Amino acid sequence: MSVVKSPLSEADLKSVGGALQGALVDLVDLSLVAKQVHWNVVGPRFRSVHLQLDEVVDTARQHSDTVAERASALGVNPDGRSGTIARTTAIDSVPEGWVKDVDAVRTLVDALGVVIGRMRERIELTGDPDPVSQDILITLTAELEKHAWMFQAESA
Repeated sequence: MSVVKSPLSEADLKSVGGALQGALVDLVDLSLVAKQVHWNVVGPRFRSVHLQLDEVVDTARQHSDTVAERASALGVNPDGRSGTIARTTAIDSVPEGWVKDVDAVRTLVDALGVVIGRMRERIELTGDPDPVSQDILITLTAELEKHAWMFQAESA
């Protein structure tokens, strides 16, 4: 049951809704991974990596809200419950304990790479049925790619 009437056809709504739900999962998990590493990073580049991780968290949280609200506006229930995130994420889990700064950077490069790849697939998927959702995904992917560039430059 949906209390919101979608402007999209049923087929398009299913496709776009799935893309938005997947984006939500990726963004929530990315924020959790970045925050976990943020709390546990150690090493000579601690401060710069620590602060950079919070920038990723802020981006992921801001865009997760935008994505979830877009889903709601289309009549799709966003699901950010912990069980849903754990069951459907594609990001590798973070090891327990302290994380050396070089490993923290590699963890974020890998996580961002996974999320960006999936976001680019969603951009393609949403182009025809819903350019509004596509635009949201394009904007957030650009920001994630900037973070990926920054972390990759840390590991050069």
